[in-house]
Amino acid sequence: MAELFINAGHRLSKVNKEIQGQFSEHLGRGIYGGIYVGENSDIPNENGMRKDVVQALKAIRVPVLRWPGGCFADEYHWMDGIGPKEKRKKIVNTHWGGVTEDNSFGTHEYYELVRQLGCESYVNGNVGSGSIREMSEWVEYITMNGVSPMADLRRQNGHEEAWTLNFLGVGNENWGCGGNMTPEYYANLYRRYQTYVRQYDPDHPVRKICGGPNVDDYDWTDTVMKTCFSRCPAGQHGFMDGLSLHYYVHPGGWENKGSATDFDENTWYQTMKKTWYMDELIRRHGAIMDRYDPDKEVGLVVDEWGGWYDVEPGTNPGFLYQQNTMRDALVAGITLNIFNKHSDRVKMAAIAQMINVLQSVLLTEGDQMIKTPTYHVFDLYKDHQDATLVESSLTTHTVGTGENLVPDLSESVTIDNQGRLQITLTNLDPDHDIPVDIRILDHATSKVDAEIVTGEMHEKNTFDDPERVTKKAFAGVFKTERGLHLVMPAVSVIHITAE
Repeated sequence: MAELFINAGHRLSKVNKEIQGQFSEHLGRGIYGGIYVGENSDIPNENGMRKDVVQALKAIRVPVLRWPGGCFADEYHWMDGIGPKEKRKKIVNTHWGGVTEDNSFGTHEYYELVRQLGCESYVNGNVGSGSIREMSEWVEYITMNGVSPMADLRRQNGHEEAWTLNFLGVGNENWGCGGNMTPEYYANLYRRYQTYVRQYDPDHPVRKICGGPNVDDYDWTDTVMKTCFSRCPAGQHGFMDGLSLHYYVHPGGWENKGSATDFDENTWYQTMKKTWYMDELIRRHGAIMDRYDPDKEVGLVVDEWGGWYDVEPGTNPGFLYQQNTMRDALVAGITLNIFNKHSDRVKMAAIAQMINVLQSVLLTEGDQMIKTPTYHVFDLYKDHQDATLVESSLTTHTVGTGENLVPDLSESVTIDNQGRLQITLTNLDPDHDIPVDIRILDHATSKVDAEIVTGEMHEKNTFDDPERVTKKAFAGVFKTERGLHLVMPAVSVIHITAE
């Protein structure tokens, strides 16, 4: 038996909708064939964007989309991707598979996708191989509505009005593929580059994301915060709005990631332990940020996260295409609960990646599309977007094998703008159903709805069996004198709305 205590009257931090963001890089079939098929494709599309994909992504309320990378961002020169498509420069994608990139999906196409999704934009600029002028002119091209060289060029290319650039990443993984820089060197480069990110639209300021650490590189966080965080005289932060963090779950380590679908119970618990490590990373990086930014004005932006396994047999190893099982559903549910619980510091995140790459929410093959177990978890969690975290605590038991010991349950609870409690719970125990008593303080509950994603830990959706794992109504939540009661099936993610 587990107990969940909810103090609905004790409201904490806002859970930004951007925590449920997505990431799409020029990598494998993440964009070409996944999102973009071109206007002349037989696959139903609107202005080149797959209609089935856009419809599915809108259903989970994708709040923000990061593009064009990733490692690709620091070799991407944005002027290669504008103008008539037949005249755009073709390049070799040296990071991902050595394939030809024809640049037919560029700035205009990205903003067309943003328009269709109704989401915010998050563009990653090129610091590794690009110039300050190049990044500055890209911002001008996107956001300048008046008369200027770049605004005029945008109009010549067919778009009269400026777009909104909500977030700009100043470089990506500059400790690695983005230039192999030291934190001191990158921090000073960041100060220079961000200076020339001009605010052409004061009503929609560009929020600048500073390149943060790789996993547990706490020295990077300390050095960059010390160098780049500053306060304006008015009391507002100066040079940065966010600091990125990248962390992937590799069950057997970087050199032995293991199969996405063929794993035993020990590997299951390895995966769960490494998923829970996200909580420690946020706490420890957050503590460093607190020394410089006690008011938490700078958000921790976990803009690459998720499970990373061996590619599917027979696929290009540079394309990072992997299947998606109930194991990934639990990775997603636990991680999103952790983000919610740390929403005072975590302001945005992006799972890697949206389609056909790593822990995708969608997979495509020709004109077919399937929703992964991870997709259905995002569908369960969408009502947390822009809600307010409330105080909650959960009694758990330790489960696992050998050194891979973890709590069996995770949770987060918010209250939305209609006064409804949104409760999400995960049970990562592969063998046992777990009864849960929920005690709710300061909230009268008259109606309860619940939905679930569950299945044996290896279960997945395929193009032959696309509905094996899906979101279903869950009738097992009952009102009690103190709150609610349910029994969580083994390997499950549950969302409860109490109003």
